[in-house]
Amino acid sequence: MKKIFIALLMGIGIYSYVQDNPAVIDSFSEVFTEQKIQNDQAITDAYQNQLSDVQVSGSGIVSRILKDDNKGRRHQRFILRLSSGQTLLIAHNIDLAPKINTLKKGDVVQFFGEYEWDSKGGVVHWTHHDPGGRHVDGWLKSNGRKYE
Repeated sequence: MKKIFIALLMGIGIYSYVQDNPAVIDSFSEVFTEQKIQNDQAITDAYQNQLSDVQVSGSGIVSRILKDDNKGRRHQRFILRLSSGQTLLIAHNIDLAPKINTLKKGDVVQFFGEYEWDSKGGVVHWTHHDPGGRHVDGWLKSNGRKYE
């Protein structure tokens, strides 16, 4: 009975939040389209086959914001949860591209970059332009702005 009461309260809270913030519905529908599912599948395949150096695109919801990595080239780091449930570490080089200063948990972020396998779900990097012109340019999109 206690669990049902808690679930009911949570449902009411979520409903109230969505009613006050209709953009949330748009964010979720943007994440869960057919194209997103195909992109998630490509990332899932790369993860399951332990592949690296794979150019990927997709979007997810920020589930955790990590401290910036300031050793060597600086990187903004955060975890995205894809619609498949898989998580990805995004390592965005902020020496070559602007940092997403407004980033917060729950934001939808689109990405285009290079996937590297690791046991936790993988890392996407090269989310910026290549000043040397030897690598495909990547990017991040958040709240209508492109970071490259």
